[in-house]
This record gives sequence, C-alpha cells and structure tokens, in this order.
Amino acid sequence: MPLPPALVDPNRYRFHAAWAFAVPPETLYACLEIPEDYPSWWPQVREVRRTGTDAGTLRVRSFLPYELAFAVHGGRRDPVARTLELAMTGDLEGWARWTVLPYGRTGSQARFEQDVEVRKPLMRRLAIPARPLFVANHAWMMRGGRRGLRARLEAGGDRI
Repeated sequence: MPLPPALVDPNRYRFHAAWAFAVPPETLYACLEIPEDYPSWWPQVREVRRTGTDAGTLRVRSFLPYELAFAVHGGRRDPVARTLELAMTGDLEGWARWTVLPYGRTGSQARFEQDVEVRKPLMRRLAIPARPLFVANHAWMMRGGRRGLRARLEAGGDRI
C-alpha cells in the first residue's frame, strides 16, 4: 500500500471540494471563468491581476496570518466540457481545476481539485507540525468561496 502524499512530501497538498448550486451549469461556468471577479465574491482571494491572455497573478489569505502569492498560467479552458484548469508557480507550485457538472434536475455542481507543493519558506519549515492548521486554513478559505459564490449567484451574479 503506498504512503499518503503527506508522509512522502509534507509540503504537498491535494484538495477536493464539490459545491452544489441551483443554477444551470452554463451559468456557474460563466461565473467561474472570470478570475478577475473572484475578489468580489470570494473574501480570501485578495487580488487577481491579468498579465496576459491566459496568465495572471493571485494573492490569497485565509484565517491564518500569512498570504500566498502565485502566478497562474494557461491551462485547459473548455466551455463544452465546462472545465477550467491552470498551472501555478510562486508560493504554490502545481495545478488547480474547476469542473462544472449538471446536478439534480436544474442545478449544477462545481468540482474543485488542486495538487500543489508549498514553496513559501516559513510554511515549508512548519510543514509537519502545522500541517493540520494549513489544511484547516484551506477549508476555511473554501467555505468562504462557496458562501460568496452562492450569494453572488442568488443576487443575480449569473447575468455576467
């Protein structure tokens, strides 16, 4: 049986989330494909700057008092499969992906997957003792994103 990733490399994280919404998949995808809007509905996403057609920078901060900054660059952007994927470099190295699927009769589900290695020096030094806090901090951030996106969609944020 293989070891869990955290035991092989304590600086590597794999995250998964699934958020259900009462909007059609196309509406949800349209909202997720505009990263510059994320700070308006996701409190922990502090800044998004586009630096090219398929590139930009992000700054995020959740509950713990540290900020992560990283560059993102092109990946898969497939409106037919409703998939958005990007590569990250900087404080985080790896990838993240949104996949939007039908859910129930009229709703949709946003599936989030992320596989990253932390490059921020302080977090690397604290990798083993602080890992549970880092995981909880990420969960806090994801809860904030889910709540913010739900509020945006309910307020008519689907009319982009």
